[in-house]
Order: sequence, then structure tokens, then C-alpha cells
Amino acid sequence: MDLQYGLELVGTFVLAISGALAIRELEHDLFGAGFTGFITAIGGGTLRDILLDSYPLVWIADVWFLYAIFAGILAAFIFPTFLSRLRKTFFLFDTLGIAFFTVLGVEKALSLGMRPEIAAMMGMFSAVMGGVIRDTLTNEIPILFRKEIYASACLAGAIVYLVLNYYEVPRDMNLLISIAVIIVIRLLSMKYKLSLPRLD
Repeated sequence: MDLQYGLELVGTFVLAISGALAIRELEHDLFGAGFTGFITAIGGGTLRDILLDSYPLVWIADVWFLYAIFAGILAAFIFPTFLSRLRKTFFLFDTLGIAFFTVLGVEKALSLGMRPEIAAMMGMFSAVMGGVIRDTLTNEIPILFRKEIYASACLAGAIVYLVLNYYEVPRDMNLLISIAVIIVIRLLSMKYKLSLPRLD
């Protein structure tokens, strides 16, 4: 198992947990939590692959992605109290998920011959759209429209990946650095309550 494949499975797992935990305060059963977790985990990547005309979709071609989703859903359902006691658990899982899928989305687009600008957009798109669908399903204001730095952190990470790739930084190191950039931006923005200028 190479680093990319491992990160894809981990990203799928943590986004499934994020989606399932999103309805923690709502009346729900395992199916409801599972559906939300499933959509959160595969929503962005599926829409990205459709736009890039890449078939079969990754979770259809490789059953291990379904197993990762099921594992995430079960973890959230079996240990909801424990997970809820962890400070900012939802934020942590969501941040890890979008960091993984941003850089993997960039790589996917580049492998299909897309220009760097398009690859950066596809990376951001694959990272955030699952969360947008999750928020819509749970009747929340989509995170893209809130003050916190979210999609812009993904875009920054995508740009870092493209720059390092241009200078031929080893691939695994590039993946880890770009993922770390997204996580650090998200953590700092939450700690210091940073946000982009408003359009007034």
C-alpha cells in the first residue's frame, strides 16, 4: 500500500465519521447516520470525477473505500459519547478529511492531463463539496458561506502542492507538506478566529 492509497482510505474514513457525527444532536438511527456519513465521504470526490469524466468512480472500482466508509460510520455510532467528549472532534475529523482530499484531488486532475489551475480547483472542489452536501442535509448553513477559513485553506494547500511538484520535490514529501499546510491554516484560523474580508 503506497502513501497515496493509504491517505485516500484514511481521508474517506475520517470524513465518514465527520458526516455521521454531524447528526449527533438530531433524532436519527444507524441508517440516517450512515447515509450522511456516506455522502460526506464520497460526495466531493464523486462530483469531481464526474466533472473530469473519470470512470468508474473510485468507490465503485475499489470496495475498500466502502469498507472505510462503513468503519467510519460504525465508529461514530458505537462511540458517539466518547467522540463527543473530545474537544472539537468534529472539527478535527473534518480538517483531516479535507486536507487529504485536496491534495489527492489535485493529483487526480493532474494525472488526467488537466492544467495546474484546473487541478487546484478540482482539489478544492473534491475536498469541500462533501461537507456542503452534509450541511445541506442537516439543515445547516453550508460551511462555505460561514466566516471561518475553509475552502481557501484547501486552495492554499493545492497551490503549495503544485509549486512543490513544479520544483520536483519528492512526491510523498509533497503530499505530507501540502496536507500539513491545510491543517495548520485551519487550526490557526480557528484559534485566532481569522477570516477573509467580507464583501460589504
